[in-house]
Amino acid sequence: MAKIKMMPPPAKEVVPMPDERGAAREADPAANTATSSRPTPSVRPAAAVPDPEVPEKAARRRFTAEYKLRILREAEGCDTPGAVGALLRREGLYSSNLTLWRQQQDQGALAALSPRARGRRAAAAPPLARRIAELERELARLHERLRQAEAIMAAQKKLSEILGLPLVAPEPRERA
Repeated sequence: MAKIKMMPPPAKEVVPMPDERGAAREADPAANTATSSRPTPSVRPAAAVPDPEVPEKAARRRFTAEYKLRILREAEGCDTPGAVGALLRREGLYSSNLTLWRQQQDQGALAALSPRARGRRAAAAPPLARRIAELERELARLHERLRQAEAIMAAQKKLSEILGLPLVAPEPRERA
């Protein structure tokens, strides 16, 4: 008969509980008896180890124009020494943010504060590109009409063969 391997119970963490004098102590759960008036320690499973992996790249913060204007108004309203620094610490900003936003505000108010699209600018379309695209769409539409007309003619030929009707060729037109 095969031996069954017993797994040890999961590790438990003993949380220190303060005693009557307020000092922390480690209580032994086995020493706790019914006659003891000491509180029993809280026993919980050992906490999982947090992942030490650092993310590859932090997400870039983006500020709306309304937020920038609100912070600029609050900064201008600060009149006591150190109030602007407290505002920047509270919001997690740098003084360079305020400087840049003030410059943007001077250049064009809210329009300058709105976020700009990042990356390369789209190449300007050649002047005839619109006309070319329009002609290509028309060509595709005419090809579809031609395909439908050919399908209709093929169906008419089959129908005339089934019914035994002779096909009459149209008379050639004279050009004047």
